[in-house]
Amino acid sequence: MPSSDADPEYQRPDLPVSRRVSDLLDRMTVAEKAGQLVGTWAGEMHRDVDVDEVKGLVREKHLGCAAPFGWGGSAGTEVGEIVDIVNELQETATEETRLGIPLFLNVDAVHGHAYVADATVFPNGLGAAATWDPETIEAGARITATEVTATGAHQNYSPTCDVGRDPRWGRVFETFGESPRLVAEMAAAKVRGYQGDGLEAEATVVSTAKHFPAYSEPERGEDAAPVDVSEYKLRNTFVPPFEAALDAGVESVMPCYNSINGEPVHGSERWLTDLLRGDLGFDGTIVSDWGGVRHLTDDHKTAADLREATYDARTAGLDVASVGNDIEVDELVDLVESGDLDESVLDASVERVLERKFRMGLFEDPYVDRDEALETVGADEHQRVALDVARDSLTLLKNDDFLPISGEEDVFVGGPNADDLVHQVGGWSVEEEEHVDGTTILEEIRNHVDGEVSYEQGAGLHDTLDVDAAAEKAADADVAVLALGEGWYLHEFGAGSPRTETGEFPTREQLDIAEEQQALVDAVVETGTPVVGVLVTGRPLAVEKLSEQADALLMAYFPGTMGGKAVAETLVGENDPSGRLAVTMPRSGAQVDLHHDHLHQPRPIGDHEHPDSYDPLYPFGHGLTYTEFETGDLSVDESVVGPGDTVELDVTVQNVGDRAGTEVVQVYSTTESKTLVMPERRLQAFERVDLDAGEEATVTVEVPAERFGVYAPGDGHRVEAGDYDLLVDGESVTVTVDGDYL
Repeated sequence: MPSSDADPEYQRPDLPVSRRVSDLLDRMTVAEKAGQLVGTWAGEMHRDVDVDEVKGLVREKHLGCAAPFGWGGSAGTEVGEIVDIVNELQETATEETRLGIPLFLNVDAVHGHAYVADATVFPNGLGAAATWDPETIEAGARITATEVTATGAHQNYSPTCDVGRDPRWGRVFETFGESPRLVAEMAAAKVRGYQGDGLEAEATVVSTAKHFPAYSEPERGEDAAPVDVSEYKLRNTFVPPFEAALDAGVESVMPCYNSINGEPVHGSERWLTDLLRGDLGFDGTIVSDWGGVRHLTDDHKTAADLREATYDARTAGLDVASVGNDIEVDELVDLVESGDLDESVLDASVERVLERKFRMGLFEDPYVDRDEALETVGADEHQRVALDVARDSLTLLKNDDFLPISGEEDVFVGGPNADDLVHQVGGWSVEEEEHVDGTTILEEIRNHVDGEVSYEQGAGLHDTLDVDAAAEKAADADVAVLALGEGWYLHEFGAGSPRTETGEFPTREQLDIAEEQQALVDAVVETGTPVVGVLVTGRPLAVEKLSEQADALLMAYFPGTMGGKAVAETLVGENDPSGRLAVTMPRSGAQVDLHHDHLHQPRPIGDHEHPDSYDPLYPFGHGLTYTEFETGDLSVDESVVGPGDTVELDVTVQNVGDRAGTEVVQVYSTTESKTLVMPERRLQAFERVDLDAGEEATVTVEVPAERFGVYAPGDGHRVEAGDYDLLVDGESVTVTVDGDYL
């Protein structure tokens, strides 16, 4: 029985959360329960929904969550207007409804609160992963959570736990790359950063591990296309980063759009209940990706209509339909009232939703302060961390002893990404340059070079501009810096603006840079002026010709608001490049399934008849610096280990160059003679180390013995007895596992 209306227990913060949830749940009608499990948007999606309509849905349909800002078409972009919208909606929810349940607001803040004007924008996923520094990424996520909560949101649809291996896929730039180990470490770091000391603490948000369980290798590389994957590959490649996020305490999980082995995940009990809740033990909320429920009937064709799709999703284990709007509320109510769906299904989901609202203190104070929001979003100290992340992400692919330049040279700057802030921050960010609080590569080169700096764009992303003018200016310079690559896009390379039309570069059919950009490179190279290529891009493009032509090649990814400064500092030597590739760079568009941890295989007619299985333009883990390092004296504390043991590996690293720099110690394992086919090598651990010129350090890296194992279909995780070689920079040491362990 609920407590008295005069002093309802759910409104008493002194009581345990479980008791408050129980009291409120007992008071709720079926319609009120259904409303808590459905959200809406405010802004322009397939139709425009304004704030007044959202308020009506909250009053009349009891909607419990909304996205009025923090996405591409949202109603609010400026901080001031966002605060007004949030407080207006929360007032409606708490003052104009029977039970006064506050709204839960969600955002896409995957690399900073980037859909909000003047926010701090960090490098996108591949750039963040190139730092190989989980602590720095955690610090960035902590800043993102601070800015998100300052504007009134409570859930962030991040981190991306997808393992990105197919460069055709339009979302690979959101991932932390191709290694399950690297992705797992970075995803867990983001969870820790977003959720801090727990949802009860200040400035924390619900973190959402997405897109469960295997989104990133769709057929044809086409976004949301079917995935057909073995259990062996699923559990050893795609699931481990989600397990790491769960171990870090992630509060929410989002399914992927795809069907996997014939079952669309949003409607699959196998994936959402048996695997996620059963095998992996997840007890948080499962929230749909936008439109995920409707796709069951509209696109997957596994449900006859939205009512059946709603039933399938709820019985599969879905808690919240992120943007189901009033239609899905009505379907839920009808399913329960007709007896087709047991009300207990709603109760279990509502309990999870309400628990998080109580833990975050929304019933006590759901409002936000305008002055605090304005001071917090894009704060100087936040931008300084974004600069550090951008610096650490920059990956020097090639250097013919040309960089760094002295800063006294006359420099020509060209290319489509030299003076475009929207391209620089990349997708999942604001699309108007006036909303980006940053500086471009061109602006920062002018700030860091004492010689004359000339500029001519010369080419767009996929169109020809005045190439002759660019070549003429380049001929008069001492060095030409060409900022090339890709621009802002989402999903299947859609831009949502006139910047890029579907079918124009970038597309999944083309991994080379656009021919118009290559023509600019050719013209500038022809002048004889040394060329530095700067790749501002989401994906690992196939740039073999550019690599041959350029005297130096720098991978900048989508580096964020401070990326322009980080690039300029690196060119003139104020920053030593320390990024390492988190994904393999192919030689051509034919190398779409190239990754460092491929499995052992036979070569039936001899090695000489097989081209190398792994022959990229630049390999996973590659990255040059302005100094030189030597590693050696590889040793382990114990050469024989058992279950639960951790190997401590020591390696000596010496900076033998003449300037300070950063080395990334990468520990790989390889093994033979096992029951199941194993990777030829796979990343097991890593550690960054900063050393002054001439300095030497012994670096200790821990490798839990359980990482030597694999998930064996039918048996679960298994470590087989035998020898495992640990490799660091060409040296190896053997560790023996003294028995088989499950």
